[in-house]
Amino acid sequence: MKIDPKSPADLSAQIAAAIRDAIVEGRLIVDQRLPSEAELAEQFNVSRPTVREALKRLAAQSLIRTQRGATGGAFVNRLSFPDAYDQQITTSTLLLSMNAVSFETACEARYALERACAPLSAMRRSADHLATMRAEIHRQGQPGLTDEAFCASDVAFHRALVDGAGNPVLSYQLAGAVEAMQPLMNMITFTARDRARIIALHENIANAAEACDGDGVTQGLTALEAETQSLAQAVFKARAAR
Repeated sequence: MKIDPKSPADLSAQIAAAIRDAIVEGRLIVDQRLPSEAELAEQFNVSRPTVREALKRLAAQSLIRTQRGATGGAFVNRLSFPDAYDQQITTSTLLLSMNAVSFETACEARYALERACAPLSAMRRSADHLATMRAEIHRQGQPGLTDEAFCASDVAFHRALVDGAGNPVLSYQLAGAVEAMQPLMNMITFTARDRARIIALHENIANAAEACDGDGVTQGLTALEAETQSLAQAVFKARAAR
């Protein structure tokens, strides 16, 4: 593992990247103990605080874990898809909010990604996935349900549909689309939406999934996208008229 001391990149970032590459390439394996801070400082010819900052970067990415005590140190972590969901959601949320992505663009991307899961979800969804979808539809129809609770239920419904594809890579990739984009879109549209209409569209999707009808799930998501885009246009038009 090497770094370039003449590079303008931060030394701790270079060290973190070097260790990350070693993990990705299999030169450092799961549960392997990393050299001590002193050993890494000598290897990279940097100070221990610089090494410590690099290790913090790796820990923040869940690539390593630290243990205290005589047998402690920094160890290569086993990163699972569920463990990475939160990072994906946070990154997607920040990316959308900081780059002023238009509602239309975010909505288009969010439903295009979810439609990719539709055929697999129709084929592979389990009874538990269907039960979750049905339970969330029932929850959405409850009198007095707050907008925040309706949004959370909306996310849970789509999470079950996506997870029904039975593909952890797709679930991970769609974590940001469902759990980051959906709440942001709900923040725009909640004042204009007709809950009964949303519930009816959700029922159509759930019915198609239960019937193993991939085309039906796709069509249901397309109809939901059209409804969402229409709601947003109404909201923006009303704002412009004020």
